[in-house]
Amino acid sequence: MRRHKIMGALGALVLAAAALSGAGPAAAAPDTPAAQGARAQATATPPAEFGTDWHDPLTAAPPVAKPATRSCEVTLAEAQFRDFTPYQGSYTPPTGCGTSWSKVVLRLDGKVKGRQFDRLGHLSVGGVEVLRTSTPEPSPDGITWSVEKDVTRYSPTLRTPQPVEMLIGNVVDDTYTGVIDVKVTLTFYAAEHGRTARPATVPDRVLPLTSPTLTTPRNTERILAEVYATGSGGGCEEFWYLATPEAAPYSCKAAEGPHREVRIAVDGQLAGIAAPFPTVWTGGWSNPFLWYVTPAPRAFDVQPVVYDLTPFAALLNDGLAHRVEVSVAGVPAGQSGWSTPANLLLWQDPGRAVVTGALTRAEQSEPANSTVFTPGSQNRVDAKGGHRLTTAGYLNTSHGRVTTTVTRTLASTSAHRWTEGENQDALAADWSDDESVTSGRTTTSTRRAYSMNGETTLGTDNRLRTVISLGDRADTASVRDDGTRLSWSRLDDRYTGDAAYTSGVPRDQRHAVGTSTERYRLTGSDGCYDRTVASAQGTLTQDLRRC
Repeated sequence: MRRHKIMGALGALVLAAAALSGAGPAAAAPDTPAAQGARAQATATPPAEFGTDWHDPLTAAPPVAKPATRSCEVTLAEAQFRDFTPYQGSYTPPTGCGTSWSKVVLRLDGKVKGRQFDRLGHLSVGGVEVLRTSTPEPSPDGITWSVEKDVTRYSPTLRTPQPVEMLIGNVVDDTYTGVIDVKVTLTFYAAEHGRTARPATVPDRVLPLTSPTLTTPRNTERILAEVYATGSGGGCEEFWYLATPEAAPYSCKAAEGPHREVRIAVDGQLAGIAAPFPTVWTGGWSNPFLWYVTPAPRAFDVQPVVYDLTPFAALLNDGLAHRVEVSVAGVPAGQSGWSTPANLLLWQDPGRAVVTGALTRAEQSEPANSTVFTPGSQNRVDAKGGHRLTTAGYLNTSHGRVTTTVTRTLASTSAHRWTEGENQDALAADWSDDESVTSGRTTTSTRRAYSMNGETTLGTDNRLRTVISLGDRADTASVRDDGTRLSWSRLDDRYTGDAAYTSGVPRDQRHAVGTSTERYRLTGSDGCYDRTVASAQGTLTQDLRRC
């Protein structure tokens, strides 16, 4: 069976054209009566196979922590998506909660029923990308789902009226009947009594990269760039991690194989590198029955890649326009399939009109990327990639000279195996993205690790089965130069699934079965969170909280 059959659900995704990762990833069930009811259902006996309805999508990830202060809610967007017409509206800041908020929480509530592919969407306020998301695939009887996200860092944009644009590109016809109905709100939490200073994580300005050049304030003393990078759009880049070199008899090829790297450059000079997260959408790996109840990590809340560009601040502070550009290395020349909307987050020195300094170091290793194709009854491609970049610079601020050094090291390995006709297709892959940022006397180190181990088989009886495990892990620690640990956290989000159905027959003859489990653990200096959710044939069978 050719790739367009076995990975057809992936190819069906349609990109809706056009976070710093924080607490509260998407679709976590809040502790409400509805959520308590979901836990009560966890003891239910699952049916023998999937029916026409199943549990609403949920993840094991925590909801956004909310302060116990006065709150104000604003509707940001409300629309039904049937095609590729974007929703366009306007945003007005709330009254009654001040203008310096302790937290701002975005919530998307969606519903859809019938038959529909998974779709991707985006939401921007004043040109600033605030949410990139995908949708679950519905049951004939209909589902609802929600996404929560901490968007406090976009407060500078939210303090003034702004245009709003949202798009979840969709196709509705006689076959694909699902109209995607969504409502997005922002809830603003007033600053705690006696506190007027904004949270340290909130910048002074947020600039969207909507044009080839931009000009930053001349007293900028810290710069972060965030890129919502997704491989999607209906082609092979939706599953870039399976791409093979040209010599291999496989339906998705790339001259450089499966290695991808998201890069950001300032005036043509490499300023940041990162490993893209291997997102699996809710039709992924040819088997939507894996994801009906529990989506893969980050599928509903696409978290941006974040770069510390502070070493380049002195260069950008000259008052002139500069080019800041994003690219994805490894994509075949002339091939589309990646979306990379980006924002710059800027902190300014209140004691200086102009902050001077210099970029003192920008060194990179030779990018490594190798693929070895071994033909046989089971073809195999082994791939390795890697890259290292160090940048450094200093700034003469009102509180003294501050030197910032950023080092990022990427590595990836994968073993891809498949048979003739691609009736058996398997991948075991690991990615690492290690980063160290030293600013003044403090060093923050982050070790990210992503994993994917899956296999799809199609038997002679047209029974298609997918078994897969996914991992999203990160260890972060901030330490002073005297060895004092200021903060630490450890994230471990693991998904496992096993689903099968009869391919090429009407929906009511698929006799689909499937189990899925996600365990999300987050521990650190701020506390502990540990939750496991599991389902079988669309029924929630476990909802266990250990912290």
